[in-house]
Amino acid sequence: MEIERKFIVDKEKVKGIITNKKGKPIIQAYLTEKPEISVRVRKKGEKGFLTIKGKSEGIRRVEFEYEIPVEDVEQMLCVLPLPKVEKTRYEVEYAGKCWEIDVFHGENEGLILAEVELNSETENIETPPWVGKEVSNDVRYFNQYLAFYPFRTWANR
Repeated sequence: MEIERKFIVDKEKVKGIITNKKGKPIIQAYLTEKPEISVRVRKKGEKGFLTIKGKSEGIRRVEFEYEIPVEDVEQMLCVLPLPKVEKTRYEVEYAGKCWEIDVFHGENEGLILAEVELNSETENIETPPWVGKEVSNDVRYFNQYLAFYPFRTWANR
């Protein structure tokens, strides 16, 4: 079970936080556009993954993730016409939690999001000063949505 909250990141405030960190490049592609199920292949650094996620119920959803050969992911990314999301992920510790900051590239350039995984839906967290509006329940900020409807195409960002 995945329980996470997602926030838009203030670009100026986060610059100093991630400037000296080594980010991990991620490219992922989606095999379905249906909001009730997300099926993706991902290359994260030098590893490959197949991930299946169920429909969101608030900030939680069922998730299954399997490591697969990175060569298989690379081949799928090259030969299959799948919508992709490219980003660099930085991990930042704040108030005892690991925050994942995703700086998007390509058609989603200009978007920076932060996610934090929780142990329960009612867990209280201290939000860092570099996060802004919470978008946990806004499907437009799900990576699957961004693959099919990139940030650059949004009329009213």
